[in-house]
Amino acid sequence: VAMWLDAIDLLFQRLKIAGVEVSKISAISGAGQQHGSVYWSKNAEFLLSSLDSTRSLVSQLSPAAFSLPNAPIWQDSSTTRECKELDEVVGGAQALADISGSRAYERFTGNQIAKIRRVNPEVYAATSAISLVSSFIPSVFIGRIVPVDISDASGMNLMDVITCKWSDILLNACGGPELRSKLGSEPVIGGTVLGKVSRYFVDKWGLSPDCIVAPFTGDNPASVIALAASGDAVLSLGTSTTFLLSIPGADTPPKRFITSHLLSHPTDLKGKIAMLCYKNGALAREQVRDRYSDRDWDRFNELVEATPPGNNGNFGMYFPLPEIIPPGVVGQHAFHVSENSTTPIAVDDLPADAHPRAILESQFLSIRCHIEAILPEHSLHLHHLVATGGSSANQTIRQIAADIFGVKVYVSSTKEAGGMGGALLAKYAWWKAARGGKGSFEDMTGGKITGLRCVAEPRREVTEAYEKLVRLYQACENQVIQKTV
Repeated sequence: VAMWLDAIDLLFQRLKIAGVEVSKISAISGAGQQHGSVYWSKNAEFLLSSLDSTRSLVSQLSPAAFSLPNAPIWQDSSTTRECKELDEVVGGAQALADISGSRAYERFTGNQIAKIRRVNPEVYAATSAISLVSSFIPSVFIGRIVPVDISDASGMNLMDVITCKWSDILLNACGGPELRSKLGSEPVIGGTVLGKVSRYFVDKWGLSPDCIVAPFTGDNPASVIALAASGDAVLSLGTSTTFLLSIPGADTPPKRFITSHLLSHPTDLKGKIAMLCYKNGALAREQVRDRYSDRDWDRFNELVEATPPGNNGNFGMYFPLPEIIPPGVVGQHAFHVSENSTTPIAVDDLPADAHPRAILESQFLSIRCHIEAILPEHSLHLHHLVATGGSSANQTIRQIAADIFGVKVYVSSTKEAGGMGGALLAKYAWWKAARGGKGSFEDMTGGKITGLRCVAEPRREVTEAYEKLVRLYQACENQVIQKTV
């Protein structure tokens, strides 16, 4: 935690050196790494409210303001026992996903809290309040502990993702009856004015005393704010693959599954974000490139473009690592498909030049198949797809994505989507406050995302061909799952 306090002071030092007129900053918000948590001591509120501008943050707050000097973060996977116990309390993984939007995950904050309560009961008893990283930072800016935002709270296994309120059954299971008071008030929506910056930041760094502080959110929701209007999706093509879809509010909520996540939208109580995560992203694509395309991306692209959509009925699935979707599947799997059949074949029987297209089609058809299962019936079609990550620079991959999803594919001019989303949340709070607390985020933006450039457009006849393959892909995946079980 001390490192983060030092980072806040370091940020303002760099702003000063860069000549930024911080006195003109009207509002502050931002993004924090999801799932990480901070444990405040019983002296925290007093220490936060009495900061001395002649001293650094860390010298005044660490360690005295914290009951736990280190913050558990998303990389912690030591809470398997707590995850199993939470599942048992609520009636299984699907029941938990129905409430919180996700099954129990080791990195999720509720399970981290449960472990601390079990292993370090004295620390838990000494904890007056618990923040996420995203609510810890505005707490420092304001000088008092502030609530968690509704979207980042979705990554805790503690909040009802439909009502955006703390779930008593989950709170009691993870932290006992006292956890509600440690978390404070119910989660807050983006655009709320939490307060104004404390005298510490006014006197030490020259911020305006009228500068407002809004709720921060998690890094993934902040990226959605920056890149995706309602009905748009973000496809991150990095080492892993992540798909984030901004779902408009509807009378029928999206379905929840144990292999995906449903988050509350940062600025819309009814809006949601569907999130799919795959381990085997670029790693799997690179293995296919190395094995079948002479370790050369140009050759890989040539082979993709030399084969027709649908790959002459050749389907391949590639899982170097045990996959999340479908769960636990590993290895390579091949099929020959026709209009009414999906026949498993040996991987070696798949033509060597079919593998490059096969991996792209299987990865994107998987996303399309699983995202369609989440959406309520009669949902509007996906509007735009924004591609990010290393593979988003590959034009052949962009075109396959445009054809399979049936929408235009864009890339963004920003490489800091999380930070940009945080800045937009600050602007929204300032804009809304100036209008008497009225107006939606879409009213402010006009439903437009700036800085996007279209890089691929769907070809209607190709998209229609892929429409017929979604059902066949699902049948192949089901066979792989049955073989794994």
